[in-house]
Formats: sequence, C-alpha cells, structure tokens
Amino acid sequence: MPVKDFMTKKVVYVSPDTTVAAAADMMREQDLRRLPVIENDRLVGLVTAGTMAEASPSKASSLSIYEMNYLLNKTKIRDIMIKDVVTVSQYARLEDAIYIMMKHRVGILPVVDNGQIYGVITDKDVFKAFLEVSGYGEEGVRAVILADDSIGVLAKVVDTITNENLNIKHTVIASRKSGKTVIEVQIDGQVAIEDLKDKLLKQGIEVESIEKTAAKSLK
Repeated sequence: MPVKDFMTKKVVYVSPDTTVAAAADMMREQDLRRLPVIENDRLVGLVTAGTMAEASPSKASSLSIYEMNYLLNKTKIRDIMIKDVVTVSQYARLEDAIYIMMKHRVGILPVVDNGQIYGVITDKDVFKAFLEVSGYGEEGVRAVILADDSIGVLAKVVDTITNENLNIKHTVIASRKSGKTVIEVQIDGQVAIEDLKDKLLKQGIEVESIEKTAAKSLK
C-alpha cells in the first residue's frame, strides 16, 4: 500500500516570509498543528504548534500585549521553522511511513519526490487508513476467527464463507501474545449469522465472535 493512496493531497502551507502571527491564525482557523513551509514550489521547512509556542513571548514576559503583537507580526517563519525536515516518498509503503514517524517521533511527514511536495501524511491519515483497510464503518458482518499457527486455516475460512455465496470485503490477520492467530473477516451484504457460524464450527473453525456491523462515515 503506497503512501500516495492515503496521503492528504491538499496541502495547507506557508512561505518563509509569512509572519508568525499570520501562521498562528491559519493554524487556529483550520484546526492544524503543523504547516509545511514552501518556497518556489520546494519544501524548505516545517512549522509546528510547538515551534510557534517557543517563538511566542512567555506569559511571564514584561512585554505589553501591544509589544507582543508587534513582535509576532515582525517575526518571520523562516526564523523559527524546522529546517531539517523528515520526509517520505509517495511511492514508499504506508508501513515505512509509520516506521519513520515512530522512529523520529513526528506526527507528520511531507511527501516529497525530487524536491517537490505532493502531499503530507499525518498520524490521522494513518488511523483512517487502518480503519479503511480493516473494513471498519462498512455495513455487513464481522467474523473474528481464532486459529493456531497451522497451514490451510485461512483457506478453510475463505472457502466456507464463499461457498455460502457471500462476499469477503476485507481480511485482517494478526497474532496475539497467547500464540493464537486472529483472522477478522468483513463480509458484505445480508448474512444469516447463526447459519454461517454453524458452518464455520462444523469445519473445525473456532469462532470468537460474529456480529452485524453498521455503516459509519470516516470523514
């Protein structure tokens, strides 16, 4: 899954000559905590709520409100921005982007190729991607299967479901600390839950839960 399929393509940004006061207003109005800094179509920095706070005079400052406003309206983003910005390619895997975020402890990665910015991927984009990949928010039925680490279990689950003329929309497989493998299957359409559960059990498949799911907006 490449980053380009999940990144935010409409990038809100500032220039190096934007004042700190103007950038702060933009962040507040659009409910943002980070802004790429772009000059001549090239990424040159990043400004965050943290860097903005550090640039703002302390509440304990002896400056008057007029002096503080004057200072913030004179200070440019180029004076406070992060210049060594961690980025990711739009062709990198989503997993790579998550690893880079965790390694560098950042919540945003500008998506850059050949010096040009194509979007950003944020922690919110990652959360949304996980929900989409898992099928969360889709109407249908979610079956949670428990299996030992043995060959052919997934094939048996898939065959049992498809033999009932049911459509599998999403499948997520994960390991638990207990050693069990969890297979979560999102099934589309109208499903006779008890009948499907009985069919799975007859195939020796351990069903942890099976329940209807309601449609939810992920926007």
